[in-house]
Amino acid sequence: MNSNTRAASSTFWKRTPAFVPSTVEIVYSGSIENAPARAAPSAELSAAKQQLPPSPLTPPLDKEAAQPTTESPVPATLSTKSTSDQSSAVAVVPGDAHSLKFYSLLTSANVDIEELRKQSWKGIPASQRSTAWCLLMGYFPLNASRRQQTIERKRREYSDWVRQTFSRGEASLDRTLWHQICIDVPRTTPGSPLFQSPRIQRSLERVLYCWAVRHPASGYVQGINDLLTPFYYVFLSPFLASPTNDLQHQVDALDESTMGTVEADSFWCLTKLLDGIHDNYTHAQPGIRRQLVKMKDLVSRIDAPLASHLDSEGVEFIQFAFRWINCLLMREVSLTNTIRMWDTYLAEPEGFSSFHIYVCAAFLLKWSKQLQQLDFQDILLLLQKPPTESWTAKDVELLLSEAYMYKCLYHNSPNHYSAAPAAAPAAAGHKR
Repeated sequence: MNSNTRAASSTFWKRTPAFVPSTVEIVYSGSIENAPARAAPSAELSAAKQQLPPSPLTPPLDKEAAQPTTESPVPATLSTKSTSDQSSAVAVVPGDAHSLKFYSLLTSANVDIEELRKQSWKGIPASQRSTAWCLLMGYFPLNASRRQQTIERKRREYSDWVRQTFSRGEASLDRTLWHQICIDVPRTTPGSPLFQSPRIQRSLERVLYCWAVRHPASGYVQGINDLLTPFYYVFLSPFLASPTNDLQHQVDALDESTMGTVEADSFWCLTKLLDGIHDNYTHAQPGIRRQLVKMKDLVSRIDAPLASHLDSEGVEFIQFAFRWINCLLMREVSLTNTIRMWDTYLAEPEGFSSFHIYVCAAFLLKWSKQLQQLDFQDILLLLQKPPTESWTAKDVELLLSEAYMYKCLYHNSPNHYSAAPAAAPAAAGHKR
């Protein structure tokens, strides 16, 4: 980091906007042990605590359906009717002031989206993440009186698409597209037993195929399968007794209406996400190419010695950062840590595009000293498989706070990104 950056960062937290969390500030400053005790919950939140509903975040749809089969890509029935008068039931961990704050927000007649973003920046309680994500993605209406009707309509719409698309069997599908999706899905999040379930894999295949045929400008691109998994995990988790034990049995025991709910909500949230980064997946992927140029320029300004060393070794950013942008670092950090990152991405303006570049730059700079001692081959080996296996939520929060610092220092800086963006080299061997 150059002297200007060090000088600016020394006073950074004194001028950080209010929505940056105090916990992250403490983690960044390296004094987490000196963190102040949480303030006691207000009388309003204490009262809310006495009325905690026992049901999960997103209610299952109640229409009974036939058992799933392995022969067909689509179940005989996908339910579309909901029995609950509430669009979502928000679970809260008793005694957790942060959860109570979310409970108050999410159960209000009109959700204050700015306050929800502010609270989400520092992480969303797992018990309330499903509802919060749907609101932050723009899938659930902020007005509670409109929510249930909208959710039922969107789930029914997806269910109808699935029936229309798969009613004549696999023979009627685009064989090339379906074949590629069926190859990629088993490779998705290979370290997670949940996504090795045949029932889950059939569901992921349906979501990806339905999205692809409805977005012909981009179609399916490898990497989109990775982006689906955080939504699916978050929306399915409330219906699992344990996210780690005997997952195969738990998944097989779920009724078809529950699976239909999870599948439909995952489809719509994936659609919302990809609408915001659509250029990343159209022909020649121009969005990623532009972001590679920006990332290289940003790293050059923050850490000139590292940038110079990478250049002298002939290392191109596309050789390691293309995947970081294409898959939003999902193959570099665990699914649990990815979900924590997405809490903040959903709270940031253009979190999955502009802010992600600052996260990628901060991620690269973590290995700066080590990289400057390596040659071309060892640099790529490190960056293509960075040592993040032991990372926890604190490591992710530190990364996010560093990225936010760089954003404050360099975003819209007079010299930043001022050069005309040169086209990045095409992704060699990238398969569409």
